[in-house]
Amino acid sequence: MQDSFPSIKNILLLDSEGKRVAVKYYSDDWPTLNAKLAYEKSVFTKTQKSNARTEAEITMFDGYIVIYKFIADLHFFVTGGDDENELIISTVLQAFFDAVGILLRNNVEKRSALENLDLILLCLDEIVDGGIILETDANVIAGNVASQGLEGGAILSEQTITQALATAREHLARSLLSS
Repeated sequence: MQDSFPSIKNILLLDSEGKRVAVKYYSDDWPTLNAKLAYEKSVFTKTQKSNARTEAEITMFDGYIVIYKFIADLHFFVTGGDDENELIISTVLQAFFDAVGILLRNNVEKRSALENLDLILLCLDEIVDGGIILETDANVIAGNVASQGLEGGAILSEQTITQALATAREHLARSLLSS
């Protein structure tokens, strides 16, 4: 049954040196930590010279489709199987990229990402569960993450969550009004 749904193998957020900021694996294609780290290093090395700052880039790598985009000192990657639809994988990447931008109030850089790592990890959980894509609307994702942070009493300043929620509501209201 799971094969009938589009699925994601992993989502990676690496810094400008290829080191982990936030990663989630949804398949057993990389069974050990060393295999995961080797994959991250090799995909980073292969894409490092790319100029994926304005638009997402796509590549085939080790039998996987990898779509990636960079901003400041962060590198966003989404991996899917070679039989997956590139547009769907690209939509997941854009949702993650935009939701992080909303949650970090457009201050998307490594330091801010590390300071708000809990928000980014919640964001990953809102987008994909067990490899199955749950949500691709960045405004909905950011709103859900912000409300989870409020309910869960996460270790965040109240101002940060309130601002993230207000920003998500503002974006949602704008998108509803423009429809």
